[in-house]
Amino acid sequence: MENSVNVVIPTFNRESIIGDAIEAALAQDHEDLVVTVVDDGSSDQTTEAVAGYLPHPRFRYISLMHNVGTAQAKNVAIALNDCRFITFHDSDDFPHSNKISTQVAVAANPDIEAHPILNWRLSGIEPGSRLDVDLVVSEHTLVRADGSRHHIRRALSLVDDVFPNLQMAAGVPGDWILINCGLFRSSVFRKVGGFRNCIEEDREIRNRLIFDGGVLWLVPQILLTKYECEDSLTVQGETNYDSERRSRDRASIWSDASAFRQGESIDPVVMDLSDVRFKYLSDDLGLSDVPMTPASRRNMQREIARVRTDSREFQCSA
Repeated sequence: MENSVNVVIPTFNRESIIGDAIEAALAQDHEDLVVTVVDDGSSDQTTEAVAGYLPHPRFRYISLMHNVGTAQAKNVAIALNDCRFITFHDSDDFPHSNKISTQVAVAANPDIEAHPILNWRLSGIEPGSRLDVDLVVSEHTLVRADGSRHHIRRALSLVDDVFPNLQMAAGVPGDWILINCGLFRSSVFRKVGGFRNCIEEDREIRNRLIFDGGVLWLVPQILLTKYECEDSLTVQGETNYDSERRSRDRASIWSDASAFRQGESIDPVVMDLSDVRFKYLSDDLGLSDVPMTPASRRNMQREIARVRTDSREFQCSA
């Protein structure tokens, strides 16, 4: 793997701010990274907004023909990932310059031990053994659409779906540690699969990783500022926290949590990317070995070959 970290920015119709998100990612003091924008079928001028970055050696662009939703856009990036670690920044997230380096310092630490004072065998881990941290998360500042600012830091929010009895005095509704912008060890997706195709995809994969015995590390520092825009999914009527769509997602997630507490295992999410079509794909992207349906792997291989051919034919005709 040439780069250690893949900073993925899924975006949809954010031409006015996508450049700022790219600049913030490229400005990280951890330089061993690539920035991958996944344009989820935007109908605005997003392509023109990112065009100036295409020659940059640490920039990659994936443009989808049709909107597939945030979860699937992330799955496309996972399917095309070749880095040791991967993180997801929304286009309205602005990471501090030391975000990635702080997370990598934890994830790449070879001296983290499963201390015998804890009951590690419940997670299938031998006490005293060396640990690989699967996900490094951090505190963040949330700027709501009404302009109010909130320090999000509640570690107990990581287990809210399994232990709701520990969530009293939560403060700000939605006072949850962000999962997407955590730093994932890429091998995690080979074990637990990709994101479930829903709008609570971050919450769902967090639970699945915990249920599988994954190791999470919370950095007690603010490493990112998240801006809630008027068109954010958490604000829009059809997708906000009170919407029917999120209620259905939560019911499914809580069903899995109940099954886990009763001793049942939760299956990996095998990605279905059989309908994905590319408009543009950076040259250095290829298919990884994460779990996906056979139809998805065939489709992705065809699409990669097709877009490469189309690109060469365009260059020759020009």
